[in-house]
Amino acid sequence: MTDHTSAENDYREHERTYHGFVHGTVALTLGTIFVLVALATFAFGKTLAVPVGMIGMFAGFAAILFDLRSGGKSWGASFAVLVLFGLISAFLAS
Repeated sequence: MTDHTSAENDYREHERTYHGFVHGTVALTLGTIFVLVALATFAFGKTLAVPVGMIGMFAGFAAILFDLRSGGKSWGASFAVLVLFGLISAFLAS
């Protein structure tokens, strides 16, 4: 027969894996949104579209890495950079 004494350890490992999966999914989704905003900036921006798009995309990736490394449940830096990048992109497209 098997020994069932490690049920609590398995549950903790399950929770850790679940939280890692959720963090990875959010980070991947935010990265995709940053790329999409950069592509829209490249396509519709009039002046300085390529440099602004590249800088915004790399700033977004840096904010995502910062939020992942901070270990918190808040994605504040990533969302702030995304809103700022979206506003700048919209200004360039108009």
